[in-house]
Amino acid sequence: MSTVPPSPDAAPEASGVDAVAMRFEVTMLPVADVDRAKAFYQRLGWRLDIDFNPTEDTRGVQFTPPGSAASIQFGQGITTMRPGSLDGLLLVVEDIDAARDDLIGRGVDVSEVWHTDPAKGRVPGPDPQRKSYRTRASFSDPDGNQWQLQEVTERLPGRV
Repeated sequence: MSTVPPSPDAAPEASGVDAVAMRFEVTMLPVADVDRAKAFYQRLGWRLDIDFNPTEDTRGVQFTPPGSAASIQFGQGITTMRPGSLDGLLLVVEDIDAARDDLIGRGVDVSEVWHTDPAKGRVPGPDPQRKSYRTRASFSDPDGNQWQLQEVTERLPGRV
């Protein structure tokens, strides 16, 4: 029996049936104080898409980062997740230094730049060869939800 490795450009197929298009569009963000979170994400310069109260006991707020097709939603009565429990939310940027400087200029406490080394793990400073996907910096929102900036200058095949 021989096997042929899949093309890096090929998307997995479901048993010969065409896959239904599914676009990741929104993630829920657990927060304790909706107005505080709203002020924070406005300060980041993200687009406020909506702030609505569909019922007396619920409120939903949605923001979209600049250049992103995906958004975040938070509010009251819309999730059972513990406020601040999300970790590893990624914001892909082309220039991590410019993105970090922009956030710092907006009053955000951003970590120093670090990179991942396959042999050593997390190492201070940017990747020495500036390889895509390796250089990062991190910050938190007021509830403790953890974000990472990830520098991507060249996409993996099929991720254009």
